[in-house]
Amino acid sequence: MKVALAYSGGLDTTVMIKWISQRYNAEVVTVTVDVGQDEDFSEIEEKAYKSGAVKHYSIDAKKKFADEFLSRAIKANAMYERSYPLSSALSRPLIAEETAKVALKEGCDAVAHGCTGKGNDQLRFDATFAAVAPDLKIIAPVREWNMSRDEEIEYALEHNLPVNPVKSRFSIDENLWGRSIEAAELEDPWTEPPTEAFKLVKPLDQTPDKPEEFTIGFRNGVPEYINGDRKDLVTLVRMLNVLGGMHGYGLVDHVEDRVVGLKSREVYEVPAALILINAHMDLEKMFLGRRFQAFKQQVDNLWADLVYSGLWMDPLRKALDAFIDESQKGLDGEVRLRLYKGSLRVVGRRGEKPLYSPKYITYARESVFDQRAGEGFSKLWSLETRLSSLREKE
Repeated sequence: MKVALAYSGGLDTTVMIKWISQRYNAEVVTVTVDVGQDEDFSEIEEKAYKSGAVKHYSIDAKKKFADEFLSRAIKANAMYERSYPLSSALSRPLIAEETAKVALKEGCDAVAHGCTGKGNDQLRFDATFAAVAPDLKIIAPVREWNMSRDEEIEYALEHNLPVNPVKSRFSIDENLWGRSIEAAELEDPWTEPPTEAFKLVKPLDQTPDKPEEFTIGFRNGVPEYINGDRKDLVTLVRMLNVLGGMHGYGLVDHVEDRVVGLKSREVYEVPAALILINAHMDLEKMFLGRRFQAFKQQVDNLWADLVYSGLWMDPLRKALDAFIDESQKGLDGEVRLRLYKGSLRVVGRRGEKPLYSPKYITYARESVFDQRAGEGFSKLWSLETRLSSLREKE
């Protein structure tokens, strides 16, 4: 038997290499996907081979992650429960897709992941595996073995596996779109996250005392420029993570509803994601009509729910993308923003062909709007209310 394992290089997946080999008498092919996490990938590869992998793949998927996943999230203003910009949720289907492709290439009998049975990631991996490689068996050792962290460490030491059990007391997932931080004292929703948990966002007392303004330019709803300079999306996101974090902006701390029915306290560092989504939402108001915008907000919410729930490959998500793409045609413009002491303000916006029309909205004599037309409109607008009131009086 041969198994392709989505391999992060952490304690769980390192122990899994040996465990799968023993439990299933299998050869394990490890797959590490670079979605922008700050890791030494050569060190991860070395660790995989030391742990018993017969072959290892390192896949650079940063550009694909940005161009095919993050750009769609920006156009969809993707914020689960109006708070979480789907940093981990967006990376999981890409990691699973690349792992499944390797499994098919290598002639594997199964694919494996390191997700628990109580979280959302199991859904994201399982659903994507099912879509890309539906005939392969799915192995999820953490769900099967029910080991505690202490038991995993004991197992690793017993088999001389290269693990560092004291790397961090927090469970951290990182990619280009942000960092998620869980476990330890963060499991108490009353406890403030300690400064040491953060990497991107500076404490407010270490941020600049002067505000910083910058401009983001969009083409068809996708950010392409910062202060007039064109940047690929990977570079732009990295720049904004640094810029936002330097000014103490980009923290999300909220109680989240997992798909399995549990509530979880989640802490995220997502400066670039929050900057770009807020800028994009503001620019949309210049272009989309009232009815169009109201309907798109419903589509955006459904899009975020689907992705959060692991259904990136679902036909409905792809159909929603078609509507969203149509809504973004010609959405070309700039948003001017100001960062200061943990806050972000939109201080200006302009578009090339917006619905916003100064000559209609101005109160100056140059206005082309005939205010006399408002009297008849206002009477008809309130007619139903007037008739209802007359009925009550009768």
